Amino acid sequence: MNPEVKVFQPSNILDSVSTASLSQDIDTALKSGVKQMLIDLQGVTFIDSSGLGGLVSSFKSVRSSGGNISLCSINEQPRMLLEITGIDQVFDIYPSQQEFAQNFAPST
Repeated sequence: MNPEVKVFQPSNILDSVSTASLSQDIDTALKSGVKQMLIDLQGVTFIDSSGLGGLVSSFKSVRSSGGNISLCSINEQPRMLLEITGIDQVFDIYPSQQEFAQNFAPST
């Protein structure tokens, strides 16, 4: 994976507790100058409304700082939630980390 990209790999359920931790990690990455982030959801089996809100909040925070968050490897329930809410139209979504890496153009 490109060193300009920070990859996050949450697992199990993305809820208020796990999303708070993920958001903190994303804020830390932003403060260290990382602008491109990838959240690999392969290990996530369920996202609740707090988790969804946390993803959107992190997306807004990163975008307002001139960065971008992409998602990859999304399981069935999380994918359905993203599609039903229309959030899948907001994030760049890739089937895998490898697909993301093939499409990632580093900033110059």
